[in-house]
Amino acid sequence: MTAPNDEQLQKDDIFGAYVSSWVAWAVDPQIRNAGSSAGVLTALSNWLISTGRVNSVKASAEGQSDPRRTVPLTITSREEALIAAGSRYAPVANLSNLTREDFRDSAIVGKPCEASAIRQYADALQIPKEDRPIVMSFFCAGTPSQHATNALAELLEAPVDEIESLRYRGNGWPGEFTITLTSGDKKTMSYDKSWGKHLGRTVQWRCKICVDGTGGHSDIAVGDYWEVDQKGYPTFENADGRSVVIARTARGDELLQLAANTGVIVTQPLNLSHVAAVQPLQTDRKQTLAARLAGRRIAGKQIPRYRGYGLIRIAKTTGKRNIRAFAGTFVRTRQDR
Repeated sequence: MTAPNDEQLQKDDIFGAYVSSWVAWAVDPQIRNAGSSAGVLTALSNWLISTGRVNSVKASAEGQSDPRRTVPLTITSREEALIAAGSRYAPVANLSNLTREDFRDSAIVGKPCEASAIRQYADALQIPKEDRPIVMSFFCAGTPSQHATNALAELLEAPVDEIESLRYRGNGWPGEFTITLTSGDKKTMSYDKSWGKHLGRTVQWRCKICVDGTGGHSDIAVGDYWEVDQKGYPTFENADGRSVVIARTARGDELLQLAANTGVIVTQPLNLSHVAAVQPLQTDRKQTLAARLAGRRIAGKQIPRYRGYGLIRIAKTTGKRNIRAFAGTFVRTRQDR
């Protein structure tokens, strides 16, 4: 994978190339509350549809027949935008819902790897930028196994045939893992516990050696701008949601400013150097990726090729952590064999 290379862009070692960066949240209180952090992607999706800038937004939501599952969804209304609000920590292929014929008149909310796939596909076919879908992404720590969601439902003693809804986050920031039963009863677990103790531990291995967890190939990327404790670590306490929003392209920057000027979102300028501390997973992963790739390769496994990300240069700033990352990856890889 090659990093975006536009001489007009600013560059940050952790968060990649960008035009502008902001703290932002949805103006609509219902949308802000429903979203995982501040409802920015939901608000933008609804705005793009309602103003006719696109005919549809490709996203994902819980499955109707089995809410434990996550399925692609085509958004064409505010109601559908709200249905898709909130992160889904499970496998889903949003690109399966996007056809070549959709490109010009669509937007998509997808994982960073899906944003990269769209750009590589469009570049290979030399599709003009104005004929490409608007690509919105989010900060991604990796895709957990579907088995982890199923296991959480079992742990909370939620019978499969009685699950009416399953949400990983939202309805507050960060919100709770919540299963609603047909009886109206709710089974809940904190975000910190559901992600930290269960879902996050089943992330696919390829996600752990992914160079782009922050939507570097999108037009607009959104992540949590966490509140932090005295040590600078995220607290995960419920509050009014705030997001870091990064315009990766001129088109993304233009859309964000239009949305802010028309009262769809609130934006405040943000220096990305302030984001590294409140996104420790993204920061650590980028700083130690070169070491983990080396550990994987020395242990006899093939590794992806990443060009233009400055991984070796970044690794030189965090020596001890990289030694541990190299050793840990080497040992785990050998054990897997």
